[in-house]
Amino acid sequence: MLAYLVVLFLTLRDIRIYRRTGLASYRKGAFKGLMASTVVLVGTLLTTLFPNPGLLIVFIGLFINRKGIREKVFRDAGTIDRLLGKTDI
Repeated sequence: MLAYLVVLFLTLRDIRIYRRTGLASYRKGAFKGLMASTVVLVGTLLTTLFPNPGLLIVFIGLFINRKGIREKVFRDAGTIDRLLGKTDI
């Protein structure tokens, strides 16, 4: 469940950054995050019945969630601002 929450949080952060900046890489990251969160949720639910295949599906979802190269949107932002998705642009 922790993996699902992390993927969902990062997806919401990407959506927030995309809405503020309009950069295509964050839109693409948000779509990948939505797909990955669905896969991780299915894997999490499957883990209760079949632990090994369920964890494999969770890891596949985490692999899908990899983000590509991003534009610089943080210049003087602190750690908390980066975590929450506040941008300098």
